[in-house]
Amino acid sequence: MKVSYFPGCTLKNKAKDLDMYSYKSAKALGVTLEEIENWQCCGGVFVSARNEVATKLSSVRALKEAAEKEQALITVCSACHNVIKQTNHAMQSDSEFADKVNNYMASETPYKGEAQVYHYLEMLRDVIGFDKVAEKVTNPLKGKKIGAYYGCLLLRPSNVMQMDDPENPTIMEDFIKALGADPVVFAKRNECCGGYISMESPTLAEKNSQSIIQNAKAQGAEMIITACPLCKYNLIKNGADIPVVYFTELLAEALGVKEESNE
Repeated sequence: MKVSYFPGCTLKNKAKDLDMYSYKSAKALGVTLEEIENWQCCGGVFVSARNEVATKLSSVRALKEAAEKEQALITVCSACHNVIKQTNHAMQSDSEFADKVNNYMASETPYKGEAQVYHYLEMLRDVIGFDKVAEKVTNPLKGKKIGAYYGCLLLRPSNVMQMDDPENPTIMEDFIKALGADPVVFAKRNECCGGYISMESPTLAEKNSQSIIQNAKAQGAEMIITACPLCKYNLIKNGADIPVVYFTELLAEALGVKEESNE
């Protein structure tokens, strides 16, 4: 199976190993990630103003390319996923906005939101199936107690993202189970780590991060996984005393391709 792939800026620069884990793990699961040609930054945040077109064009171009190839568009960063999914929803539901975008792009074939967008985790759950993932595990992570940290952007706004219950999600816990480890549910798994305010208010960012880390540890977590590179960086930067791991790294380890990815 082939899918279009939007890696995002962080995984192509500061976190190239996490990108490689995505490729190798997908291959082990029978999926070929075809990187969007000439993709550009998603914009980092979704600007809600209806008249703001320019910051959304890179997302629309990626969506349009996937639609033209009749492939689903897969994202791996929760920030990129949030921007692209919200942009696609705007193209589907706001005809005035869609007309402005298509007029600006001056393309022969207007884009109206035809692409199917999946986060990599959704691909594992909804396209491949966690049961099939479990069958491919060669290095089960037995005995590991792992807390899933969702953060802000993966689940909200819930009416658009539609990934999981925004208050009581299970997708990452089910992912952990598929790898043979034990998921640890903790109260602050959906709260903001302070990543977006780390420059403006480093003290508050540290307070938020420490609160999340300590809450996870109090429930027995020996490791935290996340699907956001900024969350991973922010938690580590602010003194995490247990490992904070990106979900693709954990997947690559369980599938036995992590060392291969580092060669």
